[in-house]
Amino acid sequence: MQERNNYSASIILLLVVFGSCSPGSKLPGTGEQKATVLATIHTVNQYWQNGHPDPGISFWDNAAYHTGNMEAYKLTGTETYLNYSTGWAEKNAWKGATAVNPAEWKYSYGETPQYVLFGDWQICFQTYIDLYHLKPEERKIARAKEVMGYQVKTDKNDYWWWADGLYMVMPVMVKMYKLTGDPVYLNKMHDWFMYANSIMFDSTEQLYYRDAKYIYPKHKTAAGKKDFWARGNGWVFAGLAKVLQELPVTDPHRDVYVTIFKSMAHSLKNYQQAEGHWTRSLLDNSQAPGYETSGTAFFTYGYLWGINNGYLDQTTFLPVAEKGWNYLSAIALQPDGKIGYVQPIGERAIQGQVVDKNSTANFGVGAFLLAACERYRFLDRK
Repeated sequence: MQERNNYSASIILLLVVFGSCSPGSKLPGTGEQKATVLATIHTVNQYWQNGHPDPGISFWDNAAYHTGNMEAYKLTGTETYLNYSTGWAEKNAWKGATAVNPAEWKYSYGETPQYVLFGDWQICFQTYIDLYHLKPEERKIARAKEVMGYQVKTDKNDYWWWADGLYMVMPVMVKMYKLTGDPVYLNKMHDWFMYANSIMFDSTEQLYYRDAKYIYPKHKTAAGKKDFWARGNGWVFAGLAKVLQELPVTDPHRDVYVTIFKSMAHSLKNYQQAEGHWTRSLLDNSQAPGYETSGTAFFTYGYLWGINNGYLDQTTFLPVAEKGWNYLSAIALQPDGKIGYVQPIGERAIQGQVVDKNSTANFGVGAFLLAACERYRFLDRK
């Protein structure tokens, strides 16, 4: 019944959207299935933006939403989406953390202005650089150049010590290379990625621990199993897709990223639930049972992107992507456009934590938009 209601609501909104978009808006493709996905994108994004007129600070959770919003803009050409991200960037003066003196810059966890080198304050540069390419003005990328240019000149390699950071900053590094032409960004990306793998990657399971605190057997689920956090692995899987999207084919380390992306796809496939979602602890459903949307959306995005771009075999992985999308569109998506079942901000699967249809968050909406855009592109290929 809910799936039918979502479909009806999407079609109604589609008529409104088609009537209200500017003549310059790009609405690629036709056909009922694609139209439904397109309407879903608008339903979800307009619901979020209408409910959040203040786009907030430039910290990771808001910035992760904007990676999805910008993808929705690229697909649809809807000016309100572009204006929303531009307004967010302007509000934050095109900066992440704002400390001026590099001698004070830090990269352990921190939410204050001194944590300039902490990746949660750098993901915003993904959107700033994308906005720059749409309308080049040096002020939009000045802080990104200052911060990332400083960072790649240091002798540190342990910047990415938590799984989330791979989504936050690896795409920034590729974008900085494309922006400047300086290969130092790709070389450092590889060095820092290999450090991250050395402390978080389980070569047996081909999955990532959230950070070094959670490595088995030092940390276990209540049932004594390895504890791989779904959203943490979602950050990595989606981040690798975003890197491969823009990484030059001549990059000498490209095969490293492709190999891990493919190996994760094979591993994650084994832990998808019958209704299409992944539970918060991938190998132990009992640790935090029930639906979860953010990890599922990132996985679904990664699978669809991999199929669309020839990295993943369609026969093997399309059933996984289809089940993931069915969960997202029929269970996570609520009739009013809210994206539910998003685990709140955290770093692990927490026993007893309630995640229900009213549990939503900016980063979860961003992940949903990424998956929906790739779903549309898949249908557009057929």
